[in-house]
Amino acid sequence: MKPPRWANWLLETFGHPDTREEVQGDLLELYAYWEQTMGVRQARWRYSLNVLKLMRPLAKRKSTEYPTIFFLSPIMLRNYLKIALRNLVKNKAYSFINIGGLAMGMAVAILIGLWIYDELSYDKYFQNYDRIAKVMQTGTFNGEVFHGEYNPAPMGPELRTVYASDFTHVIMSSWTRDHILAFGDKKFTKTGNYLSADAPDMLTLKMISGTRAGLKDPASILLSESVAQALFGTSDPVGKLMKIDNKLDVKVTGVYEDFPYNTEFRDMKFIAPWDLYASSEGWVKRAQDNVEWGNFSWQVLAQIAPNTTVDAVSEKIKNIRLKHSPESAFIKPKVYLQPMRNWHLYSGWDKSGNLEGRIQYVWLFGIIGVFVLLLACINFMNLSTARSEKRAKEVGIRKAVGSVRSQLIGQFFSESLLVAVFAFGLSILLVLLILPLFNEVADKQVGILWTNPVFWLSGLGFSLLTGLIAGSYPALYLSSFQAVKVLKGTFRVGRFASIPRQVLVVVQFTVSVTLIIGTIIVFRQIEHAKSRPVGYDRSGLITVAMNTPELHEHYNALRDDLIRTGTVLDMSTSSTPATDLNSQNSGFDWVGKDPGFKDNFGTIAVTHDFGKTVGWQFAQGRDFSRQFPSDSSGMVLNETAVRYMGIKDPVGKQVKWNGKPYRVVGVIKDMLMASPFEPVYQTVYVLDYGWANVINIKLNPSRSTSESLASIESVFRKFNPGSPFDYRFTDQQYALKFAAEERIGKLASGFAILAIFISCLGLFGLASFVAEQRTKEIGVRKVLGASVTNVWLMLSKDFVILVIIAFGIATPIAWYFLGNWLQKYEYRTELSWWIFAVSGVGALLVTLLTVSFQSIKAALINPVKSLRSE
Repeated sequence: MKPPRWANWLLETFGHPDTREEVQGDLLELYAYWEQTMGVRQARWRYSLNVLKLMRPLAKRKSTEYPTIFFLSPIMLRNYLKIALRNLVKNKAYSFINIGGLAMGMAVAILIGLWIYDELSYDKYFQNYDRIAKVMQTGTFNGEVFHGEYNPAPMGPELRTVYASDFTHVIMSSWTRDHILAFGDKKFTKTGNYLSADAPDMLTLKMISGTRAGLKDPASILLSESVAQALFGTSDPVGKLMKIDNKLDVKVTGVYEDFPYNTEFRDMKFIAPWDLYASSEGWVKRAQDNVEWGNFSWQVLAQIAPNTTVDAVSEKIKNIRLKHSPESAFIKPKVYLQPMRNWHLYSGWDKSGNLEGRIQYVWLFGIIGVFVLLLACINFMNLSTARSEKRAKEVGIRKAVGSVRSQLIGQFFSESLLVAVFAFGLSILLVLLILPLFNEVADKQVGILWTNPVFWLSGLGFSLLTGLIAGSYPALYLSSFQAVKVLKGTFRVGRFASIPRQVLVVVQFTVSVTLIIGTIIVFRQIEHAKSRPVGYDRSGLITVAMNTPELHEHYNALRDDLIRTGTVLDMSTSSTPATDLNSQNSGFDWVGKDPGFKDNFGTIAVTHDFGKTVGWQFAQGRDFSRQFPSDSSGMVLNETAVRYMGIKDPVGKQVKWNGKPYRVVGVIKDMLMASPFEPVYQTVYVLDYGWANVINIKLNPSRSTSESLASIESVFRKFNPGSPFDYRFTDQQYALKFAAEERIGKLASGFAILAIFISCLGLFGLASFVAEQRTKEIGVRKVLGASVTNVWLMLSKDFVILVIIAFGIATPIAWYFLGNWLQKYEYRTELSWWIFAVSGVGALLVTLLTVSFQSIKAALINPVKSLRSE
C-alpha cells in the first residue's frame, strides 16, 4: 500500500519548495516503518496527520530565500545551450544517430516539399493563369463517357465571333511536333506550334527582342532564346529570313524567353502563325474554308474575359457542337472549358467521371514525406527515453540543487531544438548533394529556393516543430522523475515504461513495410505491362518524320537506295508510328451491323511494305500485296476489331467507310499501339500513300547499328539535303510509355530505402542501449552457461516480435490502398501473397542484421569484466 495520494498532492503543492523533497523522503521512510509495525491503516493515518501538521496558512505566499529563476531567462537559455552542447559532445554515437537520422528525414521532407511546390506551381509562370483554358468536348459513346481536347477548325472563329464578349483571346493551335528550322547551313529539328496571332499576348511572352505583335505577319516566326542562339549565335535574328520544313520562308519577328520547365508549353521552342499553317496545308485550308465540323484535328485555347467565369462560359457554349452537327446528337456532345489550373494535376477522369491525375501523387508523396520525417522524430524520442535511466541521476541532482520541472523541460527541449537545428543544416547539404540525381529521376528542374523568404521561414518553423515534436516526450517524461527516489537509488523504470518505445518501433516498421510492399507492386505493374505481347517486332525498327516535300517526292527512290545498301531490310510509311494511335474515325458499316450501334475505330494509313517492316503477325488472310491491284481498296483488321464488329470469317467480306467499299484482306494479331496499360483498341489499316507522316525502317540485324545509321544518313542527305537526319528507335519510344510509372516507382523505392535506413538507425541505437542496460544480466547468464546464441536470441526476440506485429498491421493497409491503385489500370498485375511474404521476411532480415551487431557484441564481452564493472 502507498500513502494517501491527496496527502502527497498537498505536500507537493503547498510544501516549501526548498525542503519538500527531503521532508517527503523522511515521511516515506516513516510510512514504511509504521506499515511494518502498526499496519497499513495506522500508517496511512499517521502519514496524513504529519502532512497536515506541516501545512501552514498561506504557505505558498511566503517568500523564499532562494528565488527560482525564470526558465526562459537569458541566463537559463545560455545554461541550456551549454549543457546541451556538452551532452552532444559527450555522447558522440548517440548524437550521430540522432542528428544523422533527423537530417535524413528532413532532407527527404525538403526534397518532397520542393517536388510538391513544383507540381503546385505548374503553369503559374503565365500572368493570365487564372483565365486561360482549353476548349474541351465530352459525350457518351456506347455507354462510356469520353473527354477530348480535339476540336474542329471552325470552333475558333465561332467562339471569337458569336461569344466575343466572353473571351479576351481565342487561339487556334496545331499540336506540338517536330519541325525542321533552317538558316543557311544550320538545320535543326525543333518542336513548335502554329498559333493564332494574339497567342503571344495571351501567353504573355517575355520578349528579348522583337515584338509580340510580330506574329500578325503571316510569313513570320517567333523563336525561343535557346533556338535563336542555336541558329544565329550571338547576332540579332530579328528581321532575318529562314525556312520551316524546307518549304516555308519566314522572317524572324521576335525572340522570347524559353518557357520554364514546369509549364505545359515547355517544348514549344518556336511559334509560327496559324494563317501560314492554314494556307500551306491543303487539308487544313479545306477544313477551315469549308467549315468542316467533323474533323477534330486541332486544339483551341482561350482566355476568358474579366467579367465572367469558366463555369459561366462553359454553360453558354455547351451546345455549339450539337448546333452545327445535329447528327452527333446520339453521343450527347457538350463543349466546355478546362481551366489551366487543372491541366497538369487534374488531366484525366475516372470511370465515375471525377477528375483525377497527378494530384494523387502529390498527396502520396506528401504523406510519405510526413511519415519519413515522423520516423526520424520517433528515433529521437526512442533513444532519449531509452537513456532515461542514465540521465535519472542528472535529473535528481539538478532537482536537489534547486531546479524546478519547467527548467528541466526547457533543458530537454533546448537539446532537441539544438539537434533539430544541426540536422536542418546537415539536411540542406544532403539536399544539395542529392538534387542532381533527384531531378534526373523525377524529370524536374527544381532547386533550393535560396532567395525565397517563405522557404527559409518554413525551414525555421519546420525545425522548430520537429524539435518540439521530437523532444516533447523526453522532456515531459524525464523531467517527471522524483529526485528522492533517484538519489536514494530506489528509482526504477516501470515495467510498462518501454511500451511507448515499442509502439513507436511498430509505427516505424509499419510505415517501412508498407513502403516496401508498395514499391514492389509498382515495379511489378511496370514489368507486367512491359512483358505484354505487342504484336510486332520492335527490335531494329526506327522511324523518321516526313517533314519535307523532298521525302514525299523521292520516297520510292529513297527506299530503293536504302535497301540496296544492305543495311535496311525493309521500309514503309504510315500515318503514325507503331507506338502511337492518334486517329479515330466512325462511319463504318458492314453486313450484320446493328443499326443502333455507334462505331469508332482507330484508323492507320500504311503502304504495301508496312507489315514486313514492323513484323506484324496474321491470324487470318494475308498482307497487302502489289500483286493484287484491288488491295488499294483493301483493309486489314486487328483481332479486337473483328470481335468489336461481331463478324465471323471476315476475310473477303466488305466493309464500308463513309460509303466507300473496302474488302477485308487479312486479320492481324493485336498490335499494341496505344497505352500498354489499356486494352488494345479496335483498329483498321488501309492502303494510302498520300497519308504518310512517318517513314518506318527495319535495320539489318547482321550489320552494326552505327554502320547502318551512317549508311542510311548518307542516302537521306542525297535525297533530302536540306534536313538533318533525325530518327527514333521504336523500342525507346515504347519504353517512354512507362516513364511516368517508372519515375514514381524509383522515387517511391528511394524513399522506402531511406525509411528503412532511418528505422534501422533508430533500431541500432535502441539495441545498443538495451544491450548496455542488460550487461549484468548477460554476464550472469554467461557464468551460468549461456552461449552466444542464447544471448543473441534473448536480445533479438523482442525486436523480431515488434517487426512481426508491424507486418501484421502493414499488410491489410497495403492490400487496401494498392488494390485501389491497381484498379485504374485495365491491364494490371495481381496482389500476390508472395509480395507480402517477401516484404515481411526482408524487413525481418534487416532487423536481425541491425540488432545482431549489438547483440553479438554484448554476448562476446567477458562476464568477469561486465560483472566487476556492475
